[in-house]
Amino acid sequence: MTTFLSAFVYYLILIPISLLPFPLLYLFSDIIFLLLYYVSPYRKKLVLDNLRKSFPEKSEAELKLIRKKFYRHFCDLVVESLKTFTASENGIQKRVQLVNPELVEQFYSKGKSVILVTGHYANWEWPALTLPYLSSHTATGIYKKLSNPFFDLRLQRSRSRFGLKLMSTREVQQFFADHSDKLCTYGFINDQSPSDPKRGHWLKFLNQDTCYLLGVETYAIKYDLPVIYTAIRKVKRGHYSITYKVVTESPLTTAAFEITEACARINESIIREEPSYWLWTHRRWKHARK
Repeated sequence: MTTFLSAFVYYLILIPISLLPFPLLYLFSDIIFLLLYYVSPYRKKLVLDNLRKSFPEKSEAELKLIRKKFYRHFCDLVVESLKTFTASENGIQKRVQLVNPELVEQFYSKGKSVILVTGHYANWEWPALTLPYLSSHTATGIYKKLSNPFFDLRLQRSRSRFGLKLMSTREVQQFFADHSDKLCTYGFINDQSPSDPKRGHWLKFLNQDTCYLLGVETYAIKYDLPVIYTAIRKVKRGHYSITYKVVTESPLTTAAFEITEACARINESIIREEPSYWLWTHRRWKHARK
């Protein structure tokens, strides 16, 4: 896509959608759902296949109901992500409730940096935007660069405009080294499929052999950082809650892969509570265990 075409799409389509008030935004989401689910099905076969393998105990009717609910939520997630381009800080904060801030504040009060980890569940974009507000440390997040430079820059700006410092996946190692003497909150999403399964850890996740990224565990041990799982749940349409759960306070005392497996177990338990809010369109199991 050329820069001109990218600018056309951004300024004349995406930004006007982003500026819609929430009632109209969700009406637009409903229209997208009808088109995506009934007219031009997007990865419906993949989603159902993922669900079948993850929940073999569920009937076909149950799985198809989860799939339909997923697509309704997925369309909400799309428009909510677009809303980040123009939403006010106060507007986002009112829609993201932090249940137990004291759990992380105990580490802040001791002058310790922390790693927050979550999955592709509910809405991970809005909590990331509120992280600078919720953290007394420098709030940082990892992102994967887009191949389109125009949209990559706009995405960086939208995610960082409330104070979140972004580092690309290629910059993580250097960023940690440069900030080892500073107080930071490092945000990770660690449930995506690794590009190289040889660099991950294989475990059972949602009834399947799954390769998990090791970044959280690697940096927690290297810099002796507490690991906190950030459980994001959908309270109702357009509203989310965050509940912190300590994975480990002392990573240096953990066994190999203990942190990674603990994060995977928490993530799975959240997904099993309400499966329709996980990102089922992701090709999570494209690698086979050898």
